[in-house]
Amino acid sequence: MRANAVKREPELQTFWKENRIYEKLSESNPGEPFILHDGPPYANGALHIGHALNKTLKDIINKYQLLKGHKVRYIPGWDCHGLPIELKVLQAMKPEERKNLTPLELRRKAKAWALEQQQQQCQSFMRYGIWGDWDHPYLTMLPEYEAAQIGVFGQMVLKGYIYRGLKPVYWSPSSQTALAEAELEYPDGHTSRSLYAAFPVVSLSKAAAAFQPYLSELGVAIWTTTPWTIPANLAVAVNPDLKYSVVEAAGGNLPFRYLIVATELVERLSKLFATELTVKATVSGKDLEHSTYRHPLFDRESPIVIGGDYVTTESGTGLVHTAPGHGMDDFAVGQRYGLPVLSPVDDLGNFTEEAGPFARLNVLKDANPAIIKALSEAGSLLKEEDYVHRYPYDWRTKKPVIYRATEQWFASVDGFRDQAMQAIGSVEWIPAQGENRITAMVSERSDWCISRQRSWGVPIPVFYDEATNEPLLNADTLNHIQQIFAEKGSDAWWELSIEELLPEKYRHDGRTYRKGTDTMDVWFDSGSSWAAVVKQRGLVYPVDMYLEGSDQHRGWFQSSLLTSVAVNGIAPYKTVLTHGFTLDEQGRKMSKSLGNTIDPAIVIEGGKNQKEEPPYGADVLRLWVSSVDYSSDMAIGKNILKQIADVYRKIRNTARFLLGNLHDFDPAQQSVPYAELPELDCYMLHRMTEVFADVTDAFESYQFFRFFQTVQNFCVVDLSNFYLDIAKDRLYISTPNAARRRSCQTVLAVAVENLARSIGPVLSHLAEDIWQYLPYKTPYQSVFEAGWVKLEDAWKQPELAKTWEQLRKVRQEVNRVLEQSRNDKAIGSSLEAKLLLYVTDLDLRQTLASMNPADSLSGGNRVDELRYLFLTSQVELLETPDRLAGLKYQFQSDALGIGVVDAEGEKCDRCWNYSTHVGESKSHPLLCERCVPALDGTF
Repeated sequence: MRANAVKREPELQTFWKENRIYEKLSESNPGEPFILHDGPPYANGALHIGHALNKTLKDIINKYQLLKGHKVRYIPGWDCHGLPIELKVLQAMKPEERKNLTPLELRRKAKAWALEQQQQQCQSFMRYGIWGDWDHPYLTMLPEYEAAQIGVFGQMVLKGYIYRGLKPVYWSPSSQTALAEAELEYPDGHTSRSLYAAFPVVSLSKAAAAFQPYLSELGVAIWTTTPWTIPANLAVAVNPDLKYSVVEAAGGNLPFRYLIVATELVERLSKLFATELTVKATVSGKDLEHSTYRHPLFDRESPIVIGGDYVTTESGTGLVHTAPGHGMDDFAVGQRYGLPVLSPVDDLGNFTEEAGPFARLNVLKDANPAIIKALSEAGSLLKEEDYVHRYPYDWRTKKPVIYRATEQWFASVDGFRDQAMQAIGSVEWIPAQGENRITAMVSERSDWCISRQRSWGVPIPVFYDEATNEPLLNADTLNHIQQIFAEKGSDAWWELSIEELLPEKYRHDGRTYRKGTDTMDVWFDSGSSWAAVVKQRGLVYPVDMYLEGSDQHRGWFQSSLLTSVAVNGIAPYKTVLTHGFTLDEQGRKMSKSLGNTIDPAIVIEGGKNQKEEPPYGADVLRLWVSSVDYSSDMAIGKNILKQIADVYRKIRNTARFLLGNLHDFDPAQQSVPYAELPELDCYMLHRMTEVFADVTDAFESYQFFRFFQTVQNFCVVDLSNFYLDIAKDRLYISTPNAARRRSCQTVLAVAVENLARSIGPVLSHLAEDIWQYLPYKTPYQSVFEAGWVKLEDAWKQPELAKTWEQLRKVRQEVNRVLEQSRNDKAIGSSLEAKLLLYVTDLDLRQTLASMNPADSLSGGNRVDELRYLFLTSQVELLETPDRLAGLKYQFQSDALGIGVVDAEGEKCDRCWNYSTHVGESKSHPLLCERCVPALDGTF
C-alpha cells in the first residue's frame, strides 16, 4: 500500500532516461509542435516551493501535450548574470583580496559560482519529475546566448530605439548601480521624514496680480517626503486647472504671514498647522506660471511652472517641489522649461560639493536632519512629521533606493509603445486580468534604463572617442563584437585589446577610443531569450506559451515583449499564464525570518525527524500543485500536505485494486464485446466518458484543480464507493472465466488504463508505476507512449445514465439506513440484512422490479440484481409502505420508503450471503445456491 516514493520515483526516472521516453516522444509524436518557453530562474541558491510550483505547472502542461501527440520541446534555462551572484563572490573573499580584484577575475569567479548553482538546481528540478532537454539547457552566460543578445541589442540600436542620456533613474547606493522597475520591491511600513516648507516669493506674473499686495511677506508652500532633494530644487509646479489662494496665518505661529496653497486644502492645512488660515485672494494655477521665488538655502531664483496631472490635492499643499535631477515628473517638466538637471549626489548616495554646506552627507542617513535644521534656521520650515508610504527598495540588498540623474543607456519605449500595446491585445492572458495589468504597465512606463554599473553581465558594446566622448556604435562595430562573443564569450570585452575589439576600419582612423564599462540590465539578458533560444534553436516562433509568477508582468513578460516587438513587431508568445505566490497555512507570506518556508526537498525526501516531516515523494508535491487555484496566492503546510497525501493514497489504492483484480485477464483475449455487457458495466463506461471529458477539459483550459477534484471523485465515489463495492461479489465469487466476472474485468481494464493516462501529467510516477504493473502486455513501453485517454463514442448512453443516477440516489439513502443499523450493532455486515423498498414513481418501481427476480437460482447471474446493488442478501419490493411502520431502522419520504430487517436463511461459508438454500446441496452443505455452481465452474 505504501508508494515508497523515495526509492521508487528515482527508479522510474531512470527508466524514462534510459529509454529516452521524452526525447522519442518530442521527436516522433505526429502532432504539431508545442513550445512552452522556460522563464529562467536565477542561478543562485537552493530552490524554494515557488520554484517547484512553477516548474510543475509547466511540466503538467508539457506532459499533457505529449500525451495528446504533440512534439513538445522544453528547454530549461537559467539567468546567470547580475548583482546577487557578484555579491556572493565578493562576500566569500577577504577584504585584501577584494581590493585587488580585477573585473575579469571577478567574472571568472562569478561564472564558476553560477554554474555550480545551476547544476544543483538542475538536479532538484529533475527530482521533481520535470521533463526537458536537461543535457542542453540555456544559460544566459553561454557565448552563443550572449552573441544572440548582442544581436537583439544591435537591431534595436539600428532602428533608433537605443540612446544615451542624462535623466533620473532608480539608483541603488547599496549596489552602486542603476536599477529597472522590475528590480524594485516595496516593503510594508517604510517611514520617511516629511516636511512642509515655504519659499519666499520674489515676483508674480501679471495674471497673478491679485496676489501683489501680499508679495513682501509671501511664501509658496510645498511638501516633500524627501527633504534631501531640497538642495536640488529648481522649480515649484502647480496644476493649471486648480484654484490657488493667498492665505493669512493668524497668530504668527508660521514663519510667513502669507502663504500660497491650493484653495481646497485651506481647511485641512489649518488643522495641520494648528493655525487659522484666512483666504485673502484666489487665482487659477495657470495664472501663477512664470512667477518666481528664492531658494531658502542657496543664492538662486527659480520659477513656478505648470506641472502635469501628478499635481493634485490628495496630499501636501497642491504645489509640488520640483528637482529635475531626482524625479521623472520633475525631469519632464524641467525639460519643457529648459531647467538644468541638477543632481548633487554621488554613486554612494553622498552629497557632492555642488550641495554646498551639505557636501559628504549621505542622503539616506544624515542629510535629512541637517537640511530640516537649515530650513528651520532660514525661516522656511512650516512643519515636519513622519510619513508611512510605499517606497522603492533594491530587491537584492533590501536597502532603499533614490532617484538620481546619471548618464545611462535607454531603450526608447515611446518608439514602439503603440506596437507593444497592439501585441498585448493579440495574446491570450490566463487569467484574463493579466492583460489589464501589463497594459497599464506598458502604457505608463518611462523609457527602459538598460545599463548597469557592474562587472558581471553582458557589456554594452560601445566605444567612446577619447577626445569628444562621442559613442561609436554602429552596424560594423556591433557585428564585429557579436562574432567575437559567439566565439569567445563576453569575457573577450575585458580580455582583448581595443584594437582587437574594433573592426579593421576603425583601428587606424586617427582617433583614440576607450571601451564602455556598463553592462546590460539582466532583464535585457532574459528578455532576449526568444532570440537566443527559440529562434537560435529553430523552434516555432512566436512560442505557444510563457508561464511565470504574476510579478513577471513587470519583469520577464514585459522585457521579452518589448525586445520582441522592437525587433520583430510581434509578441514572442501566443499565451501567457501567470500564477500567484505561496503562503503558509495561516495565509502569511513565506519568509526565512518567520520560519514558515517549505523546502520542496524535505517534502520529497523527508526531514531529519521523519515523523514530523515524512517523505512524501514528488507526486504528492505535484498533486498539491494541481489542487490549488494558481490564479491567486496558494497555501501550503504540513496539514495541507497530509491531506494531499491522503488523496494520493486513495487514487493509488484504487489503482492497486484494479490491477489486483486483473491478474488473470488479457484484454486482447478475454474482453467482453460492448453489446454483451450488462447494463451496470455499460453505465460505468458511459460514466467514464463523462469523467475523462471533464479531465480533458480541465487540462485544455488549464484549470488543474478541476482535474484534481474530478479524479478524486471518480476514484472515491464512482469506483471505490459504488462500482468496485458492487463488483467484489462478481470478481471474488464467480468462477474465473464466468461472463459476469470477465465483463467486470473488461471495465476495470478500461478504467485502469485511462486512469493512468489521465493522471500522467500530474502524478507522473504513479501513472508510470501503474502502467509497468499492468498484468498484460500492451504495445506501449511507457504510459506516455500510450497517448491520451481512449474511449468509444458508442459508450455514451445518456438515457441509460439517467436510470442509473436514480438508482445511485436510492442506494445512497439505503446506505444511510444500513449504516444506522450497523452503528447500533443490529447488523455487522450489510449482508446480514434484508432490504424492504418502496418507491412511488411507477417507472422506477418497474425498473427495480425487473432487477429483482423472485427466483434467485434463475436470476443469480444477473449483474444488476438489486441485492448486489445494495449489498444486502435479499431485497423485497413493497406495494405499499405499510410494513415499514414500526421498524426501528427505516426511512420514509414522499418518493421513497426504506426498511432494514434481518436477512432470511443461513450464512454461506464461501460468499457470506444469507440464503434459504444453504444446505440443499449434499456435496456442499455449507454453501448457497450460487457458490455450488461456482465451484463446479458454471457460475
